[in-house]
Amino acid sequence: MTMESGPTKSGMGILFVISAPSGAGKTTLAHLTVKNVPGVIQSVSHTTRPIRRGETEGVSYHFVAREKFLETEQAGGFIEWVELHGEYYGTSYDTVMRAKEEGRDLILVIDVQGAAKLRQKYRDTVLIFIFPPSLKTLEHRLSKRGTEHQESRERRIEEAKREILESVNYDYLVVNDRIEDAADEIAHIIHAERCRVGRRARYFPDLLAQK
Repeated sequence: MTMESGPTKSGMGILFVISAPSGAGKTTLAHLTVKNVPGVIQSVSHTTRPIRRGETEGVSYHFVAREKFLETEQAGGFIEWVELHGEYYGTSYDTVMRAKEEGRDLILVIDVQGAAKLRQKYRDTVLIFIFPPSLKTLEHRLSKRGTEHQESRERRIEEAKREILESVNYDYLVVNDRIEDAADEIAHIIHAERCRVGRRARYFPDLLAQK
């Protein structure tokens, strides 16, 4: 195994969480990361909320009935789950364990509550928070969606302020002013995390065993 073809290129089973206020671009950034960085796959969360225009089952989310979600949760099928605005969101254990077993890095787009729960279970989870350039920019992006009323946008802005305060608990902060630049920063974070001594050294036991 060479440095060029080793785990820093192909993935190491690392969990990367991307969190951000609604409208900050986290979903687009996750898709770009999977497209541009070898060895990275994206976790698809389960949710009870209705599918929105432009979303695809199994790609955007696994859309499930409330009864099915609660049944899975009771059986311990979610590694983390939260209730937001009366709807449930969760990440399945199977998705996380499969990625770790296959040695592929996994991106999870989840909120700050889910991120905290995941880190409690996996201390080496890497947390990345996405900032909008400003709250005014965030409000403009939400209005361009055309999917929410003014009251809903105002509520999301207030939520964004609370979520941003939680960013102090994250490892990295990426400002999404220009989407391509933000995606590049996330790619650099992934490569840097793959190069950490604690992760990389185990692939070179002969070198470390020298006397």
